[in-house]
Order: sequence, then structure tokens, then C-alpha cells
Amino acid sequence: MTDDPRGRCGRREFLETLAFGGLAALGPRGAAADPPPETTRIRLTRTVAICTAPQLVSVDLLTGEGFHEVEWFQGPGSTGPLTDVASGAADIGITFSGPTIIQIDAGDPVVVLAGVHPGCFELFGTERIHSLRDLKGRKIAVVGLGASPHVFLSSMLAHVGLDPRKDVKWVLGAREESVARLRDGAVDAYMGFPPEPQELRALRIGHVIVNSATDRPWSQYFCCVVVANRRFVREHPVATKRALRAFMKATDVCAREPDRVAHTLVEQKWTDREDYARQTIRDLPYGRWREFNPEDTIRFYALRLHEAGMVKASPQKILAQGTDWRFLSELKRELKA
Repeated sequence: MTDDPRGRCGRREFLETLAFGGLAALGPRGAAADPPPETTRIRLTRTVAICTAPQLVSVDLLTGEGFHEVEWFQGPGSTGPLTDVASGAADIGITFSGPTIIQIDAGDPVVVLAGVHPGCFELFGTERIHSLRDLKGRKIAVVGLGASPHVFLSSMLAHVGLDPRKDVKWVLGAREESVARLRDGAVDAYMGFPPEPQELRALRIGHVIVNSATDRPWSQYFCCVVVANRRFVREHPVATKRALRAFMKATDVCAREPDRVAHTLVEQKWTDREDYARQTIRDLPYGRWREFNPEDTIRFYALRLHEAGMVKASPQKILAQGTDWRFLSELKRELKA
């Protein structure tokens, strides 16, 4: 991370680090037909998750869309990308779909605008575990209840008929502690997000039970989605569309130039290991944002989380309350390959 996560990104800095060949090829197509954005300032969330790389790549593109002040928010008051967007401390960002649905159900003012990619989480288990159903009565390590690994694994358990509230035992602990417990056999499973799966494989800790990039049904739904503050979307519709266009073009850059993106992630201190970052960016199907329907993702996970007792509202209510696909529909027409 940068020393000042809320500081402005200088144009020279991002031009030097993000001037990819593919970036120039994408160009400002579509932007010229839109009015200027209602605001020239935009605040982005910042996470340590490698899979949210399109946010970093989007900085140069956001400037091309008319945002002269591009700021990161992750200050002392930050409680995570999703809550930062809900509170209005940030305007837009990329985060995980499962927790987003829970926040929408709770009434938080967040709106899902698009899907980014499926498949960034992997479930690792000991030699005792060979399927999700084998986790009945077993111990699972998570960093916290309500955190992304807990939410996603709860939806997976519900999908195979297990009750995550009764059929498993959640063991809370920091990431390093959880990995050590899996290594020592003190827990039976651990859900990892990049670069954790790469590290676990390198250290030969556990084996993969579910890889959401390749295993159905998880590979058919978005893991990460673009979310925005509801008030920002309502008051700045042109700015919202322009920002989303920058995010989706940046997602294309990740699909086309994974090695350069991985190098930039390290240079910008988002992660330490370029080899892990390169493997992550190469393996994630970023190009699927054009093919998959994000509405299917929200409906699927909302139903699973309802079954898990983590969401009260129906999928239809979640979709009506917390999604807005009009910008994505326009951009898919504009950004045809």
C-alpha cells in the first residue's frame, strides 16, 4: 500500500506505471458521446486482495473519463471497502458479492453495478476432507464471522444441504494462525483468497477441495463485483457510468496483460510477491464480465445465504433494492470486442 492511502494519485506516477500497450488500444471509445461528469473528484476503496487489480489499473482511465481528482480511501476510520462505500467515505469500489448481499439486506445504501470476475477463492482441507459434505461436524478456520471467507463458505455449505450455523464449528483466528492450524491438523479446512492459495500450494499445506475458478456452480458466478454508494449513483449518473467504464476497461487490461498488471501491483505495494500476483491475474477469468449476467450472481448467492440464515430478504427484493444494471447494459453495447 502507499504511505498515504487517501492521497491523490499523481498523473505522472500512474502514466509511468500503467501505460500498457493494451490500455492505449482501448482508447476513450464511448466517452465522447457522454456529457461531462457531474463531479471531477472520485474516491476509490482500496483492498489488499490481488483479485481487485482492476481498481489500480483504472486510475489512468478514470482521468481520461474526466476525473481530475482520483483518491484512495483507507484511512484510520476505514472498516473495509464495502462499509466505506456504504458510509459515503468512498464512492465506488470492487468487493466480494456475498458480503455485499448481506449489506443490502441490512439496508445499507450500496448498489451493485457490474460483475468483475468469478473464481478467486479456494477451499483447502486436510487429508480427512474430500468434499464439502465431509465438513459436517468438522472445524473450519476463518478470520471472523461475517468476513468474506465465512460468508462464501456458508453459502457453499448451504448449497450442499449443510447448515453453517449448526453442522460445522467455526474456529476464529488471524490468517497466520489459521494457516498454522490447517498445517497442524487442528482444523479441517480453510478458505483462501489470493495470494493465500498460491502460498498454501507452495508450502504444500492441505489440498484443494473447491476451486471457484474451475468448479461448478461457483465458476459460473461473479466473486467480485463493482459497488457504488447509492447517493453517488443517484446524484451523479454520468460520473457513475464513466467510472464504471474505466473499471470495465481496466478489467480487460487485466485479462490482456496479466504480467504487466502483476508487476504494477508489486510496484504500487499492493502485494509483495510478483510471482503469486502473476499467477493470480493469469488464472482469473477477467474476460467473463462480458459473458456472465451479474443478476444471476446476486440471485444465486442471495438464495444460498437465505438458506444459510444470513439473509432475510428474497433474491427479488435484494435485486430491486441493491442493483442498477442500466450503466452496464449501455457499456456492453459500447465496448463490444
